[in-house]
Amino acid sequence: MLEDRDYMRQPEYGRHLSLTVALIIVNAIIFVFELLVSGYSHSSYVENHYFALSKEGLESGFVWQLLTFQFMHAGLLHLVVNCWAIYVFGRAIEETLGWKKFLILFLSSGVVGGICQVLVALLWPGLFGGPVVGASAGGFGLIAAFAVLFPERELVMLLFFIIPVRLSAKTLLMLSAVLAVAGIVFQFDHVANAAHLGGMLTGVVFIRQFIQGRWMQSGFPSGGAAPGEFITGWVGKRSLWRPASNKPDEDLSTDEFVKSEVDPILDKISRHGIHSLTARERDILEKARSRMAKR
Repeated sequence: MLEDRDYMRQPEYGRHLSLTVALIIVNAIIFVFELLVSGYSHSSYVENHYFALSKEGLESGFVWQLLTFQFMHAGLLHLVVNCWAIYVFGRAIEETLGWKKFLILFLSSGVVGGICQVLVALLWPGLFGGPVVGASAGGFGLIAAFAVLFPERELVMLLFFIIPVRLSAKTLLMLSAVLAVAGIVFQFDHVANAAHLGGMLTGVVFIRQFIQGRWMQSGFPSGGAAPGEFITGWVGKRSLWRPASNKPDEDLSTDEFVKSEVDPILDKISRHGIHSLTARERDILEKARSRMAKR
């Protein structure tokens, strides 16, 4: 049976300590260290001058700030919210991409987000020139990557931590982007919105280009593969969220879905192994498993 194969089973996150959990632990440890060093005030000159991100710091050559600021936080709530985003979205990303690509995605989202924040600080130094800390740019990179990989996945968010709101992953990403742009344009808060937006853009580009290879390549991913070996190449013009098939997956019967979408992936596994699958191909297998389970 299709659902009995190992690649059709649900991910098992509890087998070992994942990098997602490790990142949360590291952030928590560093936060406690911050409290001890700064005397519970978060005003330590050393922290803000050398490790928090600022345009003055980069002008002084402190380029390591682009990494260190991602593991510092301004308060307990700041830490909890960012760790929540890492945990909720990071597990699926790590399971899909592997821990190495997951780490590259997370850190590069933070770096690009930090650079975007510094650029905005150069334009409006009076409003955006202060030190920046937090893993939110990397967290928004994970949210964006999740939305590209699983655009229709339904999420339940707690508005104001109380009111449950159901929305798709792509809707969450678009809403987050609108709020970030609004925060930059209208300058109505002290949140690093430019860093958030930079993280989101990095997450989208990372998945679309480096994982799915859909933007810069007009044909098939490099490596000399034959046309029939890849499912995620361009099929005419498509939007960011449109599936590979010209006909939506929901309109296909289970047999048609298996024949048109799943069989080519199974052929690819038989030739190159399960590790050759792209993120979207794994998502198709997950959909197939769900359909088979409903029979």
